Amino acid sequence: MTDWQVIEGSVTAPKGFKAAGITAGLKPSGLPDLALIVSETDAIAAGVFTTSQVRAACVDYCRSSLHKKASARAILCNAGQANAATGEQGRLDALRSAQILAQELKINRDAILLASTGVIGQRIKMDILEKGIPSLVAALSETGGEAAARSIVTTDLVPKLIALETMIDGRPVRIGGIAKGSGMIHPNMATMLSFVTCDAMVSTSLWQKMLTRAANASFNQITVDGDTSTNDSLIALANGQSRTATITEMNKDGQKLEAMLTEVCQYLAKAIARDGEGATCLVEVQVTGAADDEDARKIAKTIVGSSLVKSAIFGRDPNWGRIAGAAGRAGVTFHQEDLMIKLGDFLMMENGQPLPFDRAAASHYLKQAAAGAYLKDDTVLISVCVGNGSGTGVAWGCDLSYDYVKINAEYTT
Repeated sequence: MTDWQVIEGSVTAPKGFKAAGITAGLKPSGLPDLALIVSETDAIAAGVFTTSQVRAACVDYCRSSLHKKASARAILCNAGQANAATGEQGRLDALRSAQILAQELKINRDAILLASTGVIGQRIKMDILEKGIPSLVAALSETGGEAAARSIVTTDLVPKLIALETMIDGRPVRIGGIAKGSGMIHPNMATMLSFVTCDAMVSTSLWQKMLTRAANASFNQITVDGDTSTNDSLIALANGQSRTATITEMNKDGQKLEAMLTEVCQYLAKAIARDGEGATCLVEVQVTGAADDEDARKIAKTIVGSSLVKSAIFGRDPNWGRIAGAAGRAGVTFHQEDLMIKLGDFLMMENGQPLPFDRAAASHYLKQAAAGAYLKDDTVLISVCVGNGSGTGVAWGCDLSYDYVKINAEYTT
């Protein structure tokens, strides 16, 4: 299904949402560092969070809040301090953050969800945050989506935002999203945050199921460096302000809504992968012929996460052996006699046998992708078939450059 159109506004495109982003002083750089998204009414809330055993206080706070009540009015995000591995005081800081905002918005604290990003082990600078909250609330507007997107980034080179619109019951329904992420990307999930808004009316349980499936087909299929974060959070609010009938099952309207939600998540996920620290291109791996989709996704993610594959792409070296090696160690059973590998249009292996190909032209293909326009023609496509099964899967990543090491070698110094 692609019966939707791209529109302006990101998280404020859906009806009944406002957003803001300001410079509160949380980041030493002086860049924007505090973001807020608010629904005018209670919204159905769903979330997918990091699987790391070392978690930020905001993650535990959100999980607890959503377990008690799957609705919310606001999402507050600070950048600069991850508030992860900060113990009991970090937990109290998270609670205090929510309470301060609740008082300013004149709503209950349990209607607020939290997210943080920044350096692990550093608590939120609470005195600065408290002073910034009134200015943040005052800045809320129906055009504040881009400001919010800019206020949640850390090492990102560009903000990541999108909004789509479709028609349901003769009324426009919109989904908008913003995200951040550049390094420490290897979901389940990765230093990534994403916030999605929607003005459809959908049942609580179905909205969570939709979001989980969308995450599995998007954010959980990207990798930059194999490191999973302490703070990963994907939070989605649906406030029903489109005034369409409540979607309670996967009928045609439910399928349309989930397809559009998945499209938003995949766009943001690809933007994160393309913006990987030091990256020069996006890498997309498509796998077919596996026993099931789970196996195909596993192979695709292993290939796109291989440091050897990523290094070869950065060196513009069409070394298909590294792709074959990564596919073989993915933990999925297949017959190597069935293996097929393509780089772009260059068929390099078929039926488990190497084939002659124009190495110079294949290298030029990699160079062209590195010079391509951002998220338009900057993608290296790797196609792999492992048999005749019905399973298919896609994963996204980026190449591995010298700059990745430089950025992360100097991250806190």
